[in-house]
Amino acid sequence: MVLTVLAATEATPEIVDAIGRLLPLLSRSAPPPSATEVAEIVSSPATTLFLARDGEQGPIVGTLTLAIFRLPTGVRAWIEDVIVSEEARGQGCGEALSRAALTAAAAAGARTVELTSRSSREAANRLYQRIGFMPRDTNVYRFEVAP
Repeated sequence: MVLTVLAATEATPEIVDAIGRLLPLLSRSAPPPSATEVAEIVSSPATTLFLARDGEQGPIVGTLTLAIFRLPTGVRAWIEDVIVSEEARGQGCGEALSRAALTAAAAAGARTVELTSRSSREAANRLYQRIGFMPRDTNVYRFEVAP
């Protein structure tokens, strides 16, 4: 598989469909975003939606969302919602998406990039550590705002 990674510049029906197809691989409970919601992600100055294609014109086989924002302590970057299709796993797709995000974060002035990954996602955790992510001694808390 020859991968092409690019940042989405518009919320095309192909991208909306690809996210709808890939999202259940990450979350069984999250509903797929609407075309309007994907357009918000793509047009937001705080987020970049990266896409991995099989070749230059082939199907979308992976996605990653990079959030970059300024805080009083500096520019922060988070990688979220990394999803790789089952047929593209083990083919370097997650690494290619992650490296594209790291390059974009560095270009935006972020000194660090954070991400979280469930411990059950063993292959993903091995990938993140292999490319240089280090586990942090921190607590991650979640507060559910809506029922």
